[in-house]
Amino acid sequence: MALAESDHELVVDHLGREPSPAEAALFENLWSEHCAYRSSRPLLRAFESEGDQVVIGPGDDAAVVALPTDDDEDVYITMGIESHNHPSYVDPFDGAATGVGGIVRDTLSMGAYPIALADSLYFGDFDREHSRYLFEGVVEGISHYGNCIGVPTVTGSVAFHEDYEGNPLVNVACIGLIDDVDRLVTAKAQESGNKLLLVGNATGRDGLGGASFASEDLAEDAETEDRPAVQVGDPYTEKLLIEASEQLIAENLIESARDLGAAGLGGASSELVAKGGLGAQIELERVHQREPNMSALEILLSESQERMCYEVRPENVDRVREIADRYDIGASVIGDVTDGNYVCTFAGETVVDVDAEFLGEGAPMNDLPMVEPDDGSRDLPDVALDEAVERVLSNPNTASKRWVYRQYDHEVQVRTALAPGDDAALLAVREAGVGLAFASGADPNWTDAAPYDGARAVALENATNLAAKGAEPLAAVDCLNGGNPEKPDVYGGFADIVDGLADMCSALDTPVVGGNVSLYNDSETGPIPPTPTLAVAGVSESYDAPTLSLAGEGDLLLVGDRPLDGEADPRLGGSEYLSQFGGDDRFPTLPKDPKGLVSTIVDVATDETTLATHDVSHGGLAVALAEMVTDDAGADTSLDGPGTPAELLFHEQPGRVVIETTDPRSVREAFDGVAPVAKLGSADETGTLSLDVDGEALSLDADEIVSARSVIADALE
Repeated sequence: MALAESDHELVVDHLGREPSPAEAALFENLWSEHCAYRSSRPLLRAFESEGDQVVIGPGDDAAVVALPTDDDEDVYITMGIESHNHPSYVDPFDGAATGVGGIVRDTLSMGAYPIALADSLYFGDFDREHSRYLFEGVVEGISHYGNCIGVPTVTGSVAFHEDYEGNPLVNVACIGLIDDVDRLVTAKAQESGNKLLLVGNATGRDGLGGASFASEDLAEDAETEDRPAVQVGDPYTEKLLIEASEQLIAENLIESARDLGAAGLGGASSELVAKGGLGAQIELERVHQREPNMSALEILLSESQERMCYEVRPENVDRVREIADRYDIGASVIGDVTDGNYVCTFAGETVVDVDAEFLGEGAPMNDLPMVEPDDGSRDLPDVALDEAVERVLSNPNTASKRWVYRQYDHEVQVRTALAPGDDAALLAVREAGVGLAFASGADPNWTDAAPYDGARAVALENATNLAAKGAEPLAAVDCLNGGNPEKPDVYGGFADIVDGLADMCSALDTPVVGGNVSLYNDSETGPIPPTPTLAVAGVSESYDAPTLSLAGEGDLLLVGDRPLDGEADPRLGGSEYLSQFGGDDRFPTLPKDPKGLVSTIVDVATDETTLATHDVSHGGLAVALAEMVTDDAGADTSLDGPGTPAELLFHEQPGRVVIETTDPRSVREAFDGVAPVAKLGSADETGTLSLDVDGEALSLDADEIVSARSVIADALE
């Protein structure tokens, strides 16, 4: 991939000369879709990013959000998310591992200590050998890196869809903690005359051209030809970097910081000084290197991992070096912050001399045509109820993901109050005296069927996951994944997921404080479904939360707008049922007052009479009830209403929650005027799920449910 002719003309016009080879490569990478958001930035204005809790919004390495505290102390969390999609196809282990490393360094660069990770993963059909190869490698890479650096992976999602076969998605989110306002650092250079230091691993030739590689469709030979563009991670060095960063921040030695990610040193250092309206003078040969005879371009654009660029006052340089030496990581003084251009020299020769702001912000935005997707029609299959339940329960999309999360150390740092496998994770943030809930994911079936409404549903479902654990949504970050935006139908679907996510987050009064865009997720097999991963954090007054497992002694209620309010038949559009058996339907209608619904769920979930709560989403009510059954607790349920048994059991309208309670009257009163409440039946101690749906009866015991939902573990262990 070379600098486009139109871009080349802009650069020549601005510089008044031909760019040097290093300059051309730097513009190519920093003006790529991956770095400059040329096709997506005009759409991102739809998001509301402000709020009283928002300290730093989009534009930095991570967002900063204030937590409520009882004593008016300043306690902040950072939130960030990134994609490592193309690298994870070429090399699933290193591609996914370095995605974890990158988002953790984004957290460090704000002065925060990383406390939790979430992974949202998307692959082709599970029954394909190549999909399983990618899946196993990605999970191994995430678990290896996260476990080695001591940051718990506490939540996430996994989805399989045929359109990810040639281009999987690996989206990783991280939450960090800042317990003192003086620790807060940004990526904005502060003052001319300060020194620029490169701290961390030595620079090699891995990851060259990673930003431009991520901005083009995957070719058929990508697994071999694009291998040099994939970074190689070293989690043990990252752990040392985490602890060194903690000491550097504690001693107030850092003026500004930027993680070395896309476009390597050239990207990090130029962006750092550009944000401060400044320039830099960098001597590339000063960079500590692990390979001989590296060229200026290689040093400038290498995306070798575990490296940070710091702005440091001259009088603090020696102390930074001492700390780096203590943790056995490299530290090079590579240059100075200046009032002039961004200048890089190599062996006495100037190889880059450009205006930093033009380099970072000069790329023109794309004005691409788009075609709106169809809404769909209604053509439903006729399937026996017992077959439908068995097939949906045993599908990898709705099956247990225990094989994944048991490989992650979710207890390290001793904060995890609610472990993976529930609707959301819950962390004890003792520094603020609050519980912090965390959920992340998307559903490609939803956004493939209806990009706009599917994205709205993704946002509502993530918020409902938090609410069911007693946490009010606080803020969100998104990872917007799409195919080749130059295709009008693909770009139209991408624009719809942006608008849908933005509209629902606005309705929920949840600011979207940062995110990532990944386009050109297109391959020989075609484009991916538009995939709006959302990672949401919420606050609870307690470290305790009701789990999804039944207690076996309360009434079971279903909260939600449809289908049991008598207004309309359930809609199966975007459901796992239709993906299994074929057919078409419109996407479900969403609640009229999502904010009121979510807030009321929070209130009910935290009531002492509430014994269990579970969000109803992927796979519908059949899967939700099955997931609540244990060896010691079952459910005797009955469903009727408009629609067939399949429609009642398998539609996936989000915003619904199953509640086990000892006080059903108070639950009904709480939701009066907000959402209808229907009685499903009662919990018992049988360890069996008994279903009666419009006269059709079905019974499954806990062992049968576990067996049906163990398809992933059975195939891989």
